[in-house]
Amino acid sequence: MVFGSDKLASAAMSDFLRNNGGYAVIDGGFATELERHGADLNDPLWSAKYLIDSPHLVRRVHLDYLEAGADIIITASYQGAIQGFEAKGFSKEQSEALLQKSVQIACEARGVYYENNGNERSLRNFPILVAASVGSYGAYLADGSEYSGNYGEKVTLEYLKEFHRRRIQVLAESGADLIALETIPNKLEAQAYAELLEEDDIKIPAWFSFSSKDGVNAVSGDSILECASVADSCEKVLAVGINCTPPRFIHGLILSIQKVTTKPILIYPNSGETYDGQTKTWIKSTGVSDVDFISYVNKWHEAGAAFIGGCCRTTPNTIRAIANNLSKGPDAPRPSEPVTSSHPVKYQLVK
Repeated sequence: MVFGSDKLASAAMSDFLRNNGGYAVIDGGFATELERHGADLNDPLWSAKYLIDSPHLVRRVHLDYLEAGADIIITASYQGAIQGFEAKGFSKEQSEALLQKSVQIACEARGVYYENNGNERSLRNFPILVAASVGSYGAYLADGSEYSGNYGEKVTLEYLKEFHRRRIQVLAESGADLIALETIPNKLEAQAYAELLEEDDIKIPAWFSFSSKDGVNAVSGDSILECASVADSCEKVLAVGINCTPPRFIHGLILSIQKVTTKPILIYPNSGETYDGQTKTWIKSTGVSDVDFISYVNKWHEAGAAFIGGCCRTTPNTIRAIANNLSKGPDAPRPSEPVTSSHPVKYQLVK
């Protein structure tokens, strides 16, 4: 899908949502599905490791989500900072090629899905979008700081801009439809992204997605209102919202974000479970039940969320249930099967 200039991109996204019935379904947790297919993610590159080792698994996960009803699939580049690839011994050129590969694999999966489902889905009116994922600086550090936003005094606005610049440039030229700037933990990194998109005149639109610790603030303690205002001020940004946040906080966050932007709102929460940094596993008892997760979906849509999906510990079953509920409206029956994972995800927790 070609978005064109900033104003044309906004109009194209409005058309996309309108043709989809006023909403679009984002895919779900990537790590959960990779592990279900046998992946070992105990590596600083996390899911990006499988761009190198087993690209067929990455493609399979994309297809799983497309077959479940996703309208937008997010690439396996969340942890794929160029600096991270270089630390594993890859050259700059090889690192950039791996970023391009993440988009290529997603586009291939989309092509396979179109080939298999062309008669069921109008490719013109209901296109599938590929969003190129960019994780935070803290994700590259793999030290937990992506969940606190505490990077220390040495990490300045200019430092973050230079850290992210080349990755965003490469992904913007890779064939993706848009860039997903995900799990943003603080206002500083949001500002770095906003300035980069404008300074480098990035030709495809982006979304900003923040993570919240309490339904009021980003995980850093910065006000979600202030963070969302940064996204609203950037013409390159087509949507703003929340990911990797417990479902119980989402409704209030949607209402808060609407106070500072008229851009479409996106939400893709995690299962609500708590991550244990010592054991690198999720604590199941803190999550919402499978049925309750889906019971929120129409309420989120009615509150103003246009893009809805899942993050950590959600699965294709989750996405299938989301798509079914949204297509049926608020009176849709609750799902009878589990929609979040019981598989223990280790090491990292976002996408």
